[in-house]
Amino acid sequence: MTAISRTGAGRRGVATLICGALAAGGLAAAGAAALAPGAAYASSHREAPLISGTPQYDNTDVYAFVSPDKPDSTTIIANWIPFEEPAGGPNFFQFAEDAQYDLHIDNNGDAKDDLIFRYTFNTHTKNKKTFLYNTGVVESLDDPDLNITQTYDLELIKLKNKRVEHETKLADDVPVAPSNVGKASMPYYSKLRDQAIYKLPNDAKTFAGQADDPFFLDLRVFDLLYGGDLSEVGNDTLKGYNVNSIALQVPTDLIAESKHQPIVGIWSTTQRRNAQGYYEQVSRLGNPLVNEVVNPIKDKDKFNASEPKDDAQFLKNVTNPELPKLIEAIYKIKAPAEPRNDLVDVFLKGVKGLNQPPYVTPSEELRLNTSIKPSMHPKRLGVLDGDNAGFPNGRRLTDDVIDASLQVVEGELVGSKNDLGDAVDKNDKSFEKYFPYVALPTEGSRGKTAKSSADTKSALGDGLTGATSENTPLIAASAGAGAAGILLIGGGLMWWRRMRRNY
Repeated sequence: MTAISRTGAGRRGVATLICGALAAGGLAAAGAAALAPGAAYASSHREAPLISGTPQYDNTDVYAFVSPDKPDSTTIIANWIPFEEPAGGPNFFQFAEDAQYDLHIDNNGDAKDDLIFRYTFNTHTKNKKTFLYNTGVVESLDDPDLNITQTYDLELIKLKNKRVEHETKLADDVPVAPSNVGKASMPYYSKLRDQAIYKLPNDAKTFAGQADDPFFLDLRVFDLLYGGDLSEVGNDTLKGYNVNSIALQVPTDLIAESKHQPIVGIWSTTQRRNAQGYYEQVSRLGNPLVNEVVNPIKDKDKFNASEPKDDAQFLKNVTNPELPKLIEAIYKIKAPAEPRNDLVDVFLKGVKGLNQPPYVTPSEELRLNTSIKPSMHPKRLGVLDGDNAGFPNGRRLTDDVIDASLQVVEGELVGSKNDLGDAVDKNDKSFEKYFPYVALPTEGSRGKTAKSSADTKSALGDGLTGATSENTPLIAASAGAGAAGILLIGGGLMWWRRMRRNY
C-alpha cells in the first residue's frame, strides 16, 4: 500500500445535515479507525473506569509533528486532565506530584521505547492561611501574589531492550504556567505563557501549563449514538474547556535513529506512585480515540496499563469491532466485511512508503516520518486529502482526526468512498504560530481587569499576609458579616427543628 492521495473536490458535497447524520452514527466508529489490531493507547477523555476517577493522571491526546517554523525540529504535545472547567476554583488545576509524566520514542519500529522524556512536578504554596490561588493581580510567574505555583524537572532516559542505559537531567525547577483564573487576576495571561517557555540545550524548548483543549469533535455520540436523531450534530463538545499541556520541541536528529530511518513512534504514559512506593502505569495514549469506543469495559483498565509489545491481546476488539455493527443496525450504513485487515497497515504498522518503519513490529503508536517537510497550507484531512505531513503521519493540532478516521473505518480504502464527518471541522480557538502552538486557555472569570496588584491588595487588606494595616477593618467587617450569617443560619436550623418536633 502506498501513501494515499485524493483531491478535496466535492468532499463536502452532501448537505451538512446529511453529512453530519452519517458522521453521527460513524463518529463512534472513528475510534475503530484510529485503533488498529492490538492498539494500546487512547484519546482518553474519561475512557476507562479507573482513570476517570483520577483526572490528574488521565491523558487526553498526543500530537507530534515537524515544527512548521523550525523544520529541523519535532514538536510533541501531550495533554492531561480532561474537561477542565475554567472557573473550577479555588483549587485550580495542577499536575500530580506523585506521578511521572512520560513521552516515549520508538525510533526503530520494534514496539519498545528507546527514549523517554520524563516530567515530574512539585507544588509550592506561599501562604496557607488563605483560600486564594492568587492574593492579587499576577503579573509574572515569580509574582508574590501567585500563591500556589508548580515547577518541574525534565529527564532524558535512554533505553535498550527496556533497560535503562543512561539518564540525563535536562532541566531543574522549571516554572509551570498557572491556571488562567480570570482577567482581574491575570490580565496579561499571554505574558505568563511566554515566561513558562524554557530553553533547553541544543535550541530545544519545553513548556508545561494550562491550555485550551485542542481536540475538536462532537462527543454526543455516547447518548446512544445520538439516539437516532441526528439534527444536533456539529457541536464542539470540548469548546470552552481547558487541559494541562506538556510541550517539547527537540532537534529531530535527537530522536530519529538516522537520516536513513527517520520514522519514529510516539506515545505518552502516566505512572502513579502506589502504596508500596513504586510507580505503576495507569494511563497511556498514542493515536486518538481508541479506548473509549473500541474496547469493552472488561479490557479498558488493562488497556491503560499495557505496553506496545503486548498489543496483540486486544486484537479481536478491532478486527471484529462492536461499533460498526451498531451503526449498521441504527443507521443502515453497511459495515465493511470482517476481519478489518484494511486497517492494519495504516494504523498498526504505518502507511507503506510514508510512515511505516522497515521491519516494523505491529503495535499502536503515533508514527511520524520526520523527513516530511511541513505543509505551507495544511489540509484538515491530512494524508487522505493528499497532505502527507498530516494525520495519520503524526498528528497536527489542526488535523480533523475524527473525519479522517471515520472515512477510513467506513471503507474509504476498500472501495466505499465517502465524505463522512461530525460537522466539527476546526477548533473553536486559533492555534499559535510558534511553540508551544496550543491556544491560550479560557479564563475562569470574564471580570474587568484590576488596576494593579497594589490596588487589589489594598482593597482586600493586608490581612491576606497576616500583617496589620489600616485596611484590615475590611477583612474584619467581612468576617463579621460571615459570623452574622452563621448565626442566622444557626437560628434558622433551631426554628426548623422546633417546627419539626411540633409535627
